[in-house]
Amino acid sequence: MKQPLSASAFALALAAGWIEPAAAQSSADAEIAAMRAELARLAARVDTLEAELAEAEARAPAIVAPAGTSPEADAAPAIAFKGAPEIASEDGWSFKPRGRLQYDVGTVSAPASAGRDDGFGSEARRIRVGASGTMPGNFGYKFEIDFADNDVELTDAIITYESGDVTVSVGQFNGFQSLEELTSSLHTSMIERAAFTDAFGFERRVGAGIEYASGPLLVQAGLFTDNIDALSNRNWSADGRIVAMPVVGKARFHLGASVHYTDLESGSTVRYRQRPLVHFTDDRWVDTRTLGAASEFGWGMEGAVISGPFHAAAETFWQRVSRPGAQADPTFFGGYAEVGMFLTPGDTRGYGAGKFDRTKPARPVGEGGWGSLQVNLRYDHLDLSDAGVIGGQQDGYLISLVWKPTDYTMLLANYGRLQYVDALFPLADGDRAYGVDAFGLRAQIDF
Repeated sequence: MKQPLSASAFALALAAGWIEPAAAQSSADAEIAAMRAELARLAARVDTLEAELAEAEARAPAIVAPAGTSPEADAAPAIAFKGAPEIASEDGWSFKPRGRLQYDVGTVSAPASAGRDDGFGSEARRIRVGASGTMPGNFGYKFEIDFADNDVELTDAIITYESGDVTVSVGQFNGFQSLEELTSSLHTSMIERAAFTDAFGFERRVGAGIEYASGPLLVQAGLFTDNIDALSNRNWSADGRIVAMPVVGKARFHLGASVHYTDLESGSTVRYRQRPLVHFTDDRWVDTRTLGAASEFGWGMEGAVISGPFHAAAETFWQRVSRPGAQADPTFFGGYAEVGMFLTPGDTRGYGAGKFDRTKPARPVGEGGWGSLQVNLRYDHLDLSDAGVIGGQQDGYLISLVWKPTDYTMLLANYGRLQYVDALFPLADGDRAYGVDAFGLRAQIDF
């Protein structure tokens, strides 16, 4: 334990008095007496300085801290690392840069007489950068910009407010439709989402939403205009979704339903179509072509279970189009069923807030393991023919292999056999029922 300097000086002075030789001359006695006097003066000065320092330290908080704040408010912000640095202060501010890069390559193979420009393809599927964080008063924010396809597109731009179990969101974000749609592209089991999500035009829109989450129950509702790139127009929509997320034993269940309505301004048109699994081709074998539309009404059901290394998921969605005049109103349908299994011990699919989330390998590369390895099988169905509209039918038989070396890196290989009825492109003999093969490989990193 550190002793006051004055005590040390006193001890030294005392010790100096003990070192008097018995045969010292009178001149030495005088020198020693002078030394004692000097040491005493220094000890007194040290005592004075210590008293002044203690007084200054006692006054420091009152001088440094502004009125109405505490000294803790001036503490240095904490920095954590979750794929990227996350800076947080005790008064509610936080900031985390975010981004993702997904690069896809692959092939599409169609019958030669279909006349399609198939073969090898590649693209930077997503190049996003942005930031997210919190602000004092239970507010939060998130924004991301996508630079893929040599274009600049605003994806998310959200302000949130949380109060207990309720969260309010304002800005551009995904509406409350479908487990597959709300699951981030970083965490899907296939290279692209289920066919119906893209075909039916699910996208981010500008609006306001409210969510209630308590225990195993999640309720979401929102009112929206259109995607920020399409504004300004008179289109508006409303979404609602409810999800039960009970845990039974070691299994997590997901049971949900959603409803969606869009009112379109006079003279609007819609078009429903879809690619064969991969995004880097512009060919769509199922296509309703342009339809006049006054409104859309959709409803869907969703279910999933996660139990250790195993997961299963299934969804259905119906999209009804109200057409102007005396034209019949078609109802189109899409859905999928999937099972998946991790081949590496200790790994399981991530889940949270009513959607699939990040998989975190139990033994990542660099920490004594080689990451997680998952195989998935899916049947994907899309029917765009009804009420006189012949948009065709697509049945996809898909398999994927997903390797995650670490939490924030992934390689995904995906093969699909797409079988068509009433395909848009006929063969040389007029046949519109045939198959197309597609293969995609994705390299992904995010932070």
